[in-house]
Amino acid sequence: MNMTDHAWRAPGLALCLALAGCAAAPAAHDARTAPALPAQWPSAGDAAAQAVTEHWWRSFGSAELDRLVQLAGLQSQDLAAAAARVRQAEASARQAGAALLPDVAASIDAGRQGRWGGQAEVSGGRYGAALTASYVVDFWGGNRAARDAAQAGLQATAFDRDTVRLTLTAGVASAWLEDLALRERAAIAEMNLATAERLLGWVASRQRAGAATALELAQQRGLVAAQQRQLAALRQQARAARTALALLLGQPELALEVSAQPAEWAGLHEARIDAGLPAQLLTRRPDLARAEARLASADANVAVARAAMLPRVTLSAGLDAGGSSPGRMFDNPLYALAAGLVAPIFDAGRRAAGRDLAQAQREELLADYRQAIVSAFADVEAALNAAHGLAAQSLAQQQEQRQAQRALALAENRWRAGAESLLTLLDAQRTLYAAQDLGVQLKLARLQARVGLFRALGGGWSAVPSAF
Repeated sequence: MNMTDHAWRAPGLALCLALAGCAAAPAAHDARTAPALPAQWPSAGDAAAQAVTEHWWRSFGSAELDRLVQLAGLQSQDLAAAAARVRQAEASARQAGAALLPDVAASIDAGRQGRWGGQAEVSGGRYGAALTASYVVDFWGGNRAARDAAQAGLQATAFDRDTVRLTLTAGVASAWLEDLALRERAAIAEMNLATAERLLGWVASRQRAGAATALELAQQRGLVAAQQRQLAALRQQARAARTALALLLGQPELALEVSAQPAEWAGLHEARIDAGLPAQLLTRRPDLARAEARLASADANVAVARAAMLPRVTLSAGLDAGGSSPGRMFDNPLYALAAGLVAPIFDAGRRAAGRDLAQAQREELLADYRQAIVSAFADVEAALNAAHGLAAQSLAQQQEQRQAQRALALAENRWRAGAESLLTLLDAQRTLYAAQDLGVQLKLARLQARVGLFRALGGGWSAVPSAF
């Protein structure tokens, strides 16, 4: 070895060691501490509350709702797309893991050569076979990190599918409850319209007899027209709710079959829900698990970017055999062994920029993870607040409706006896109708608040895959 070789090798080795010292330093691991967690939720549960289970929608006590949720799991295109994304991530993870193993290839060839139109100096056939293998030594863990990033991405995709499933289930339950409530409100509007038309007949008779004025007749006719308008609006809203439900089920509205009877609205259960401890929420929601898995993938991508800045060692081996006939093909096989070292020297900052990009993406996902925790707690607190606030409103509304029913009965009796004006009777009728309609709206809000709380608490989700 001459001095020129030493002159080239010494700076090259120093450069490789310098690159290794700069790029192999472990990344500073950001503390993934969650925001400060309260010891208890603002509204503590009671002993009779039930835990959130995987099939939480069955707590409403409706076989129809259970059927629709199962149907959504089979027909939803959003869920089908999420499942396809999981299969894509599985394939990507297998691709990334393949880099940890050698690449082996085999080839067989046959040919014949000769001079065209004359005596050939070399003629005849040749048969050959070759076996080659190559392997990139994973000194710096770049290939392992790429595999880990792909596996974390697969987990994130699976958790995203679970989030889609939970969102779909909650959407079906909420849309079905709205459809049922609108039909109940329409039934109340029909009864009140019948009452208003009955009163209109009485007022018309009294007006013909001279016991009621034309003004009173016009007022009652106006009330009947207003209730007809409200009934038409409710029917329109019910049709729109049915269309929204059909969309979630992945089918046209005309093909949707909902067999719930009006009496089912009164029989729906309003289960008390055990919210558990705030700290438990971190392991109960698939969206939080997805955010954490994406952060783990970003950590691995930083390691991949750093490994790309280091020297790469490649080992290769080959076996080649050939002959003029198949029987002599393996008479004189040749083998070859090689090792190569490639170290980046100048790439205009491309690899360093890739490392900085991976680090910045990791910081973004860390912020997203922390924000997802804050949003999850806000979801639960908002759902608990809605549940308790609506329960208090409902107690007052029930008393309001009882008094409105009593007031209407008294006003109707006094009006028949001539002791009360029609205006008082009309006002009592409008008050009762508004109270009845509000009662259905508050019950819908309470039921949908429970759906929201089930969803905010993760819907009984766990990291272990389970059937829909």
